Amino acid sequence: MGGEGRSSGMTPGGSPRQTLTFLRERFAAAGIRPKTDLGQNFLIDYNLLRVLVETAEVSLQDVVLEVGTGTGSLTNMLAERAAYVVSVEIDPRLHALARQLVGEKPNVCLLCQDALKNKNAIHPGIIERIRQALDVDPQRRLKLVANLPYCVATPVISNLLSLREPPVSMTATIQRELAERIIAQPGSKDYGALSVWVQSQCRVHLERTIPPQAFWPRPKVFSAIIHIESDAQRRSRIEDLAFFHAWIRRLFLHRRKFLRSQVLSALGRDASKPDVDAMLQELGLDSQLRAEQLSISQIIELAEAARKRFPTLVDSIRGSSSEADEDAASSEGVKEDQADSED
Repeated sequence: MGGEGRSSGMTPGGSPRQTLTFLRERFAAAGIRPKTDLGQNFLIDYNLLRVLVETAEVSLQDVVLEVGTGTGSLTNMLAERAAYVVSVEIDPRLHALARQLVGEKPNVCLLCQDALKNKNAIHPGIIERIRQALDVDPQRRLKLVANLPYCVATPVISNLLSLREPPVSMTATIQRELAERIIAQPGSKDYGALSVWVQSQCRVHLERTIPPQAFWPRPKVFSAIIHIESDAQRRSRIEDLAFFHAWIRRLFLHRRKFLRSQVLSALGRDASKPDVDAMLQELGLDSQLRAEQLSISQIIELAEAARKRFPTLVDSIRGSSSEADEDAASSEGVKEDQADSED
């Protein structure tokens, strides 16, 4: 999704507010239409864009990453407040429109490329741009502020948390269903690998639900503004982030299995049932529970116990493909056809 605004006139910073009429005229003049397969649903409520930016508390200390430049409305708002903005747009057509609206601002870098190297990593070129901007001043810090395209929201958020120095916060509009999975609590149907991965490192809050009519084209689902704040104390409990990420993906792959079977499956064929039973007993975990019933602290303890008890399996688990990811295996959260065809 690319971020835009609803009321007529100009923003306080002097940029045109991107009304539905304005967007239609810009697209018609360029001879293009939104690509829903790229998650191009434009936020046409200026007040919601303002809520997004204010929730992020963007300041002159911040280097902001925006994924999904759209036509540049949110980019301009961020540039008015941030030290530097790195904005990424995969669609060359929208990149060209954004260049017209944003212009040559000294504190904005507009990139026309995929934000992801693959589904497991942010593109290194983007990381380098961010690093260059952060290195200007040791007081600078990274934030994600974006109207995230539905189709990349999960990997963008997940992979940013895999960085050695993750963003201090991530504030974004995403599919409401995905937001509910991120904030889900143990024992709920939405609680899974993504919930654990984010909450094990961050404090999360669903700020606001957004109806489909706030976008053009209208998506078929509700959206939400979510605010995710990095918590160094929480993150410090995880000794091996790469292992932990791969471990929880494997653990939640078979949700309906009992914990003993889930752990055996996560460890692979070289683990024995007696060893797994002994580990669960030492942790005080009932083998007839399911992973979705465990607290995040219990899952961290389980991961650390497995890492220490089965050291020969650590490398294979750490390097495992995200094809085993509960979130990739599920159709929830990443849906390609989210928008109606009507204008």
